[in-house]
Amino acid sequence: MTFRYPSRPDSPALSDLSLTLQPGRKVALVGPSGAGKSTVLQLLLRFYDPEAGVIRFDGVDIRQADPRELRRRMALVPQDPVIFGADAWENIRYGLPDVDDAAVRRAAEAAHAAEFLDQLPQGFDTFLGERGIRLSGGQRQRIAIARAILRDPAVLLLDEATSSLDAESERLVQEALEQLMQGRSTLIIAHRLATVRKVDRILVMDQGRIIEEGTHDTLLSNGGLYAELYGRQLEA
Repeated sequence: MTFRYPSRPDSPALSDLSLTLQPGRKVALVGPSGAGKSTVLQLLLRFYDPEAGVIRFDGVDIRQADPRELRRRMALVPQDPVIFGADAWENIRYGLPDVDDAAVRRAAEAAHAAEFLDQLPQGFDTFLGERGIRLSGGQRQRIAIARAILRDPAVLLLDEATSSLDAESERLVQEALEQLMQGRSTLIIAHRLATVRKVDRILVMDQGRIIEEGTHDTLLSNGGLYAELYGRQLEA
């Protein structure tokens, strides 16, 4: 698969990229900034189409699928989730208007969000403020995880989901993510390499290509770019 952004036609964002996400497996994309990690997610969600190659979901070219149906089978937990100027019920239920309150609460409990939402002045009825101004970063992430749990996706996309959190918030969010990832195909974009040590497979990207592949231990022993990036983070 090859792709160039329309604004940068002379510089491929992805070059001859090939990857397979098997059912129920966790795969991480790591690498320096600008390596093409987030571009992969944008293509999966069909914000763009590749100029060469094809992306298949259950064997079907996603260009032949209804984008709404495709996105219903995926859930994205981004680094900075969007929180709307509405109450917690509506924020978690976003995109699924027919889901009842009991299901929303179960999703919030699974995401470790119910504990702080119940403590708000009006509980789940509390207006969360534009961009979730009443919430901390970790709390906003847990709202996003509750949305993903409610969606019950076949494929889970995690884009730097814990990179900007303090240690305690990261622990709570990571616990919620572990529950969410069970039994799902998960693609993880990670900057903090310590968060992907237990995934099934790590793909190391650089300049739009996959240059290394393996488990955490294997990649460390190979002494390549992954080992270099991991060493830098340990020093920091």
